[in-house]
Order: sequence, then structure tokens, then C-alpha cells
Amino acid sequence: MCYRTKLNATLKDIESTFRARFIEPESYTPMDEINGFSFMKTPVITYENQGEIEMYNWGLIPFWAKDDKIRKMTLNARIETVNEKPAYRNSVNNRCLVIANAYYEWKWLDPKGKEKQKYLIMPKDQELFAFAGIYSSWKNPLNHELVNSYSILTTDANELMCEIHNSKKRMPVVLKKEDQAKWLSGGEVLNFTFPYEVELEAQTV
Repeated sequence: MCYRTKLNATLKDIESTFRARFIEPESYTPMDEINGFSFMKTPVITYENQGEIEMYNWGLIPFWAKDDKIRKMTLNARIETVNEKPAYRNSVNNRCLVIANAYYEWKWLDPKGKEKQKYLIMPKDQELFAFAGIYSSWKNPLNHELVNSYSILTTDANELMCEIHNSKKRMPVVLKKEDQAKWLSGGEVLNFTFPYEVELEAQTV
């Protein structure tokens, strides 16, 4: 799973790495820890505007939703069933890159998870990277505000993440740098399921 991320890179470094420009640079604030359950806006690049970095809300709201309550259950989407689930199936082709420096996960130290160890996880070969994401545009029926939101895809955990995320044994889909364009262009979803992976490293925090 992936509910907390880190993105404290400078705006300049993000633009340089992804060869794209922030549409609203004043809206970006570097953060050491982003809590998904705050549903805040974070930087993404969509397949429609690959030269632009936009700020979308974490927690996908499908276009048909009556309100935004569903977002607490759509921070992540299981890649194996994303084509089937009503919340996601209309957004499968709305691909985006969710930009990050790292993410956090907790290892259960006892069978019920009462004691946990927090880890910071990142790719070994990318200081800035992208999760595979999908997005949706939803119009709030109360005030007619347009809300753009996304979900991070998850897959079976690799060896390292099985050891750390030992309760559910899942991990977010971290894209290889050379596959970012392939993801955006609509590459087959199941090609990004484990054993597709990047080499990760972890440290306790």
C-alpha cells in the first residue's frame, strides 16, 4: 500500500528531471511527509499534458460520485483489478505520473500490529521518481467546482517489501524512468504488475 509519501525536492529539480513545467509554481510546497488521508494536492503529469506539471488531489473521485467520501478508499488501486472495479474502470486510460522522492511503510513487529517500525523507501537509481497513477475529473454537485484527483496503483510486494510490509505484502508501482512514457501512452496495465519492479532501498525512521 502507499498512504504516505515524501516530496521535498526543489521546483527546479522536479522540472529538470521530468522535462516539464509547473502550471502553478506557487502552489507547490516541498514536504518531508505527505499524508494521503489529507487528500491534498501533489504534483502529477498526465498523458494529456506531458509537458506540464499540475496539482491534483490524492484520492480518486470517479465522475459519477455523488460526493467526495469515496476518496478515503481510493488512495490506492490494486493494479490486478483496476479494469474491473467501478471506481477505477472509467479512469484506466487516464494515466498520470505521481511525482515523489520516497514513500513510507510500516513493518508490524507483533502479530496484531500494535508495535510497528517505520521505513523510508526509495529507488536506488532515481532521486526523483514517479508512481504509476490514474486520474479522474469530477464536478462537485454542490458548488460545481471541478476536482482533478488520482490514485496510486499497487501490486504484489517484492522481496524487500514483503519483509517490510509484512501485514498485506503490497507495494506501489514505481516506474522505471525509461517506462514513464510507456505508462502515459497507455501501455498494457498488467505489464506493470510484479515481477515488474525497480530496485528499492529502505531505511528506518
